[in-house]
Amino acid sequence: MEKYKKYEEWFLQSDYDLDTALDMFKAGRYIYCIFMCHLSLEKALKGLWVKRTEEYPAKLHDLIYFVEKMDLLMTEDYYEFLFTLNKISVPARYPDDLIKVSSSYSKNRTNDILTQTKEIQTWIKEQ
Repeated sequence: MEKYKKYEEWFLQSDYDLDTALDMFKAGRYIYCIFMCHLSLEKALKGLWVKRTEEYPAKLHDLIYFVEKMDLLMTEDYYEFLFTLNKISVPARYPDDLIKVSSSYSKNRTNDILTQTKEIQTWIKEQ
């Protein structure tokens, strides 16, 4: 079986998704910003998975799954953020009540999520 080595493509897509998150933030579309933050970190983690294992990553959306499968040592703050982002990305992806979910994410709260996503994405790519 030929090894899968395209981790750079995962990182490129992670950057693209992070740029999209920023565009969604600027447009005031905060739940899509959050969704793209999650997607960016998911692809960064999958890129790291490929870089370390040379295998195609599982088709999952659980950030914690990849952290734990790789025994990735990160700060407790980073881990808690990924855990929280996992939980909030589902309602952002599939809102039962768009107005209610949208009102849960102020500009400041979403900006904090975007800022933490950028920091963690950089950290993941450096591993």
